[in-house]
Amino acid sequence: MMGYVLSYGNYLIALLVWWQSDWFITLGTMLLGFIVFGIIRSKLRNSSIPPAQRETPYTDYAIATWFLSRTTCFTLPKE
Repeated sequence: MMGYVLSYGNYLIALLVWWQSDWFITLGTMLLGFIVFGIIRSKLRNSSIPPAQRETPYTDYAIATWFLSRTTCFTLPKE
């Protein structure tokens, strides 16, 4: 679920703003959302993925898996 929110949360927020407001405000919200979700994605990536494995690109789902594995202490993903 967290991977989907990181991937599509920006679009859902933009749709809600578009439903309530003007398209110009929606475009501004979408641009701001790209910045905010990018910052959240990078913070989750830097806090959960070990430095030796940060060189490879990860999808939003993989970043969410690493983060949830680190915070809940169940298992680490095999990457």
